[in-house]
Amino acid sequence: MTTSTDSRIVVTGATGNVGTSVVRLLSEDPEVASVRGLARRLPDWSPPKTDWSTVDLASDQADLVKEFEGAAAVIHLAWAFQPTHDPAATWRTNVLGSIRVFEAVAAAGVPTLVHASSVGAYSPGPKEHAVDESWPTHGWPDAAYCREKAYLERALDTFERDHPKVRVVRMRPAFLFKRESASEQRRIFGGRFLPGPLARPELLPVLPAIPGLRVQALHTDDAAKAYRLALRPDVHGAFNLAGEPPVDVELLGEMLGARPVRLPRTAARSAIAAAWGLHLLPASPQLFDAVLRLPLMDCTRARTELGWRPEHTSTRVLEEFLHGMQQGAGAKTEPMQGRKVG
Repeated sequence: MTTSTDSRIVVTGATGNVGTSVVRLLSEDPEVASVRGLARRLPDWSPPKTDWSTVDLASDQADLVKEFEGAAAVIHLAWAFQPTHDPAATWRTNVLGSIRVFEAVAAAGVPTLVHASSVGAYSPGPKEHAVDESWPTHGWPDAAYCREKAYLERALDTFERDHPKVRVVRMRPAFLFKRESASEQRRIFGGRFLPGPLARPELLPVLPAIPGLRVQALHTDDAAKAYRLALRPDVHGAFNLAGEPPVDVELLGEMLGARPVRLPRTAARSAIAAAWGLHLLPASPQLFDAVLRLPLMDCTRARTELGWRPEHTSTRVLEEFLHGMQQGAGAKTEPMQGRKVG
């Protein structure tokens, strides 16, 4: 999928949920000569053709230009979800760190930058029909995650204007899951002490039906295939990535054999806010507000221009993820370590 057989691809955030899938897929690609994974901590996992560098994007001491020199492309995936109680900390890593990546790509003469944006970059939108990539990307201002993703969309607008020779691709995936990410995502969003075995159908006789809670999911390996396809020299711009069907309480109820019970938004938000305020829940109430407002995405452009189609349905993705939670599934990298609580 790349321009030559001697190509080297650099991946930031290479040990996380998306990074492990992207690195594995690239290491199997005969058109990729080598992969360099950048991460804050070196993993115990190293697929073929892959080497590693320890890099902290929050530090201005990192020599990213040296890491990027000679690369055919940089795939920028690095992202910090926590600490949610300290937005200045995530801003340093996610926004200032990403801008350092963009600047280093230009300084090192890398011809291609593939950036991990998100459905979270989109402004509030419809839940009844899907929107394409032209939908505004101003995010939901109260949620740090959305605010940071939207800010980087504007930073890339300026970057593309100032560096027209760099081909920029922006991936906007839905919520990404795989079995190996279950422990990491449980800790990020549910907290270290949320027992994974609670994700069992027999323990969930009812599900809260919250108005507006309708989102899209995607298997991380399917997203990785889109990142690989984005290395083609004729691809540029933004691409929505999501699986089908959309996930709502009816779908979850069918999966888990649970009965939906209507719960007002205000009641759900109050409970989340209380748990977050007591540091019992890492996911903030502002992120909950954003999720209720995210639009559904139309993925026609990814299908027609990338030739991309997800292999996993949303139902299959969630079943795999829930089984991973029950089993404490993980991988041999620090963010993805499998840990079973309870």
